[in-house]
Amino acid sequence: MAEEKESAEAMISEIHKQITDAFDVFDHEFNKTVDVREVGTIIRSLGCCPSEGELHDLLAEIEEEEPTGYIRFEKFLPTMTKVLMERRYRPIPEDVLLRAFEVLDQEKKGHLEPEELTKYMSEEGEPFTQEEMEEMLSAAVDPDKNVILYKDYVGMMTVEDN
Repeated sequence: MAEEKESAEAMISEIHKQITDAFDVFDHEFNKTVDVREVGTIIRSLGCCPSEGELHDLLAEIEEEEPTGYIRFEKFLPTMTKVLMERRYRPIPEDVLLRAFEVLDQEKKGHLEPEELTKYMSEEGEPFTQEEMEEMLSAAVDPDKNVILYKDYVGMMTVEDN
């Protein structure tokens, strides 16, 4: 029983260290606050992949009563500890992403045209902004063939879930 407690405490301690390290990268004033616009980057650096809606909900949970544009570490730490302990916002597995691209590739060519992907990503579900689309295409489009070889792209997008 005591060993289990020590193990749990060690796990929480490690999670706190990961959260603190990630937060500190963006605490430019060294005052235990970060710009609210950096929180998504911090959360993603911790291996979480929330949707924009989920990120918005998290921000609402950790922002001050009167939003200041900054998030305080003392509010961020317990919320993120809970998120990481519950393993929320896990990345989508590679095989699921690949199947999604294959559904879009109705002719089974093994690639998508940039225009096709742009249409899907800006008109369906949670639409991408023009800036997000440009950023995605800059990474996704094969510079030699000017198509998205989605098997290669899925490999670039996925992260190991440990």
